[in-house]
Amino acid sequence: MRPILNWLSGWRRGLGIAAAGIGLTTATASFGATTLTVWCWDPNFNGVTMKEAGAIYAKTHPDVSLNVIDTTSQDDVRTKLQAQLLSGSTDGLPDIVLIEDDIAQKYLQAFPDAFEPLSNSIDMSKFAQYKVGAATQNGKSYSLPFDSGVAGLFYRSDYLAQAGYKADDLKDITWDDLIKIGKDVKAKTGHPMLDIDYSERGLVHLMLQSVGQWYFKEDGSLDILDNAALKAALEQYARIWQSGIVKPVSGWANFTGGFTSGEVASVPIGVWITGTLKANADQAGKWAVAPIPKLAGFPNAVHASNWGGSSWYVLAKSPNKAAAIDFLKSVWGADVAFYQKILVDQGAVGTLLAARTGDAYQLKDPFFGGQQVWQDFSDWIGKIPSIRYGTYTTEVDSAVEAQFPTIAKGGSVDDAIKAIAAQAKTQIQ
Repeated sequence: MRPILNWLSGWRRGLGIAAAGIGLTTATASFGATTLTVWCWDPNFNGVTMKEAGAIYAKTHPDVSLNVIDTTSQDDVRTKLQAQLLSGSTDGLPDIVLIEDDIAQKYLQAFPDAFEPLSNSIDMSKFAQYKVGAATQNGKSYSLPFDSGVAGLFYRSDYLAQAGYKADDLKDITWDDLIKIGKDVKAKTGHPMLDIDYSERGLVHLMLQSVGQWYFKEDGSLDILDNAALKAALEQYARIWQSGIVKPVSGWANFTGGFTSGEVASVPIGVWITGTLKANADQAGKWAVAPIPKLAGFPNAVHASNWGGSSWYVLAKSPNKAAAIDFLKSVWGADVAFYQKILVDQGAVGTLLAARTGDAYQLKDPFFGGQQVWQDFSDWIGKIPSIRYGTYTTEVDSAVEAQFPTIAKGGSVDDAIKAIAAQAKTQIQ
């Protein structure tokens, strides 16, 4: 428990800033000795970028330090945050927490007083609006938008070259084309093309958003039984598993270990995985990135989609709320050079609009064989279809994931969809 005097001091500072419309700037803000506790996941991406932001802020605010608690699993953060909020106690809560965009509305609606609205103090027009919208509730926006989850097919160019494939062979392909390539790669190199965890819904998310569909209709009601895109995605998921190109894994560490160890030849995933890949310096020059495969049978299908993407939230009852807001505003909300650095170092494609045209986007990255990967990702961002995540994505995800083992082993997709609809309906009532 924080000392009561510190709590009161922070509370008074928060009141003073609120009364002034939170008009402090980096040049005038002074908070005294303050430690901001941050909860996030993925030490090689979210954790390291937050620490970099803290180091920048400390140059002008030497009394403000960060305690970044970065776990390997997003689920760990979700579990801790939800349990703490449900308990009603503020003891143990962080000052700042990272929340993935597709579950943001769930938190904002379930815990309406838990998070501080940031649109009173930060100009949200400076960010990509699809990110702002994900955290907007009743006219107020509650997050500092962070990264785009724009996706690509990361692949070992050396393995594919051994199998006779060049970069152009991975452009404008379907998921069935990827299966064919994967069979060749495994036959000629011994490496499985993909590793997949039954509890990971990201692959189906990629396919759905690439055709502009999700689990819900415009009015927010479930769209499961007659959802052609969902059926096609699940059928494709089943074919991938049954093709023999998959290494089964369990847990995030085993999943990332599959391709970072050199065992698995490719991974379709969000750009944020770049930091995890680059942590293996001995693999520099052996990786490349292609557009994701297209879901066949849909005229509007594109080779662009989103996997993840998260934003920073300030806890409303944080005793260090004023410092937390000023920190986010000063670095995450304004520092273009910071975004250029984390783009190159961690592959963090931020959604601060001013940071999208810097020199870093033109760089040829030696880790990816001299490919201008950041320009590619920037191009793909503009092609991602917009969707409504709705309030109950987590519940439907649970229902979908429950069916993965069955359909992967050849079970009926039609029966799986009926089971998904039934479970989802029960969970959201």
